[in-house]
Amino acid sequence: MAFPEPKPRGPELPQKRVKTLDCGQGAVRAVRFNVDGNYCLTCGSDKTLKLWNPLRGTLLRTYSGHGYEVLDAAGSFDNSNLCSGGGDKAVVLWDVASGQVVRKFRGHAGKVNTVQFNEEATVILSGSIDSSIRCWDCRSRKPEPVQTLDEARDGISSVKVSDHEVLAGSVDGRVRRYDLRMGQLFSDYVGSPITCTCFSRDGQCTLVSSLDSTLRLLDKDTGELLGEYTGHKNQEYKLDCCLSERDTHVVSCSEDGKVFFWDLVEGSLALALPVGRGVVQSLAYHPTEPCLLTAVGGSVHCWREEAYEAEGGAG
Repeated sequence: MAFPEPKPRGPELPQKRVKTLDCGQGAVRAVRFNVDGNYCLTCGSDKTLKLWNPLRGTLLRTYSGHGYEVLDAAGSFDNSNLCSGGGDKAVVLWDVASGQVVRKFRGHAGKVNTVQFNEEATVILSGSIDSSIRCWDCRSRKPEPVQTLDEARDGISSVKVSDHEVLAGSVDGRVRRYDLRMGQLFSDYVGSPITCTCFSRDGQCTLVSSLDSTLRLLDKDTGELLGEYTGHKNQEYKLDCCLSERDTHVVSCSEDGKVFFWDLVEGSLALALPVGRGVVQSLAYHPTEPCLLTAVGGSVHCWREEAYEAEGGAG
């Protein structure tokens, strides 16, 4: 007699605080995992960028070279380079191991809100409040961008890159998706200034957060609205949103000191995680595990699922 298969366990949400990093770099403007989730970057209002092992709580390196606060950063696929952007309007390419600035790209007319590498880390894409996305060739010595995407009518708040697409959110209330293979632009009007946008992990959907305290899940190809998620507060600040590591939950920062988790399919609120006092400025979700980083004030908290046991006992 065959026993029925046990029901697969529901996804576990990271709600146990296992580590706090006191970053010592003023307010933390953004926290980002590297490509494999072993390390994280913190962007500081004190002009520095720091590289950490978040589960151990160890600082590995500090990167200094920006002239104003650092607003976003990203790591390359092979962990050899970082890119960052900030209030000094500059986009900086760093060598991870030496901590040195490799290149500084200047051309934006306003602060740089968001930076991303393409998949091969040969190009950096940067989005600015000057309403443009600029594409910088990491290998070229030329000072000007190889391409400028300037369709937005207001500041660019968010840029994400897949193997052949660029997804951009703008304060003008539109999500734009550039299909680089087809040479086409698709635009969806949300109406409220967009604070963050991202692809689902399966590449079928896009998630969009905006200043009407609503997240929307859109079908990437048709623009059809698949779900709306509310309950958090986002009316003033550029806050991060994302999907959990298996696309089961929608996750968002909030201006009331919490991180909200919704069931992707049902749209119901699964968890409102109390993180700290004030605005949760930034979050990052581990690429393969239920592990969340949150930035509030000058600290970053690392969260894991309830069953998680840190190596060598409690952290």
